[in-house]
Amino acid sequence: MTKTFNLEAEVRDLAARRDIQRALMRYMRGQDRLDPVLHLSAFHADAYVDCGLMQGSAQEFVDFAQGFLADLESSQHIIAQSDIEVNGAVASGEIYFYAWHRLHQDGEAKDLIVAGRYIDEYAERDGDWRIVKRRELIDWARTDPAADGFLAENPHLPRGARRGADFSQTRDWP
Repeated sequence: MTKTFNLEAEVRDLAARRDIQRALMRYMRGQDRLDPVLHLSAFHADAYVDCGLMQGSAQEFVDFAQGFLADLESSQHIIAQSDIEVNGAVASGEIYFYAWHRLHQDGEAKDLIVAGRYIDEYAERDGDWRIVKRRELIDWARTDPAADGFLAENPHLPRGARRGADFSQTRDWP
């Protein structure tokens, strides 16, 4: 059986996947850089989010997540494999993630590592693909004492920052 190739449909599908990936990247970057405007831009205004610790609107989620992350020293969220199925102006996805968080418990620096998946629904509205529904599933998590020997031995290494002070945002070249 020969599959019929439709160039126009293929280009639309690829463009949708690209735009959905961009929304996913805005979501992660908005979290790590503590940028609530960027974070919220991954969602359509009427989106629903269930991250386990809270369920509600996209705005409620972003307020919650930004507050939670602001209490941490730093974080890094990484997207792994993404399985996205596009069907016209809607799509669904299963997005694997890995998230590291530096926190302090009882005066000790700890690393909270969480791995899981986002089960998403997306929609294209006025040419703009964004998340409309998201449920976060946790597959595993662990909290360990921080082990930063390499960074302690190399204090001159450039470090990431938050709230607009990151080099990727300032681009303050010498």
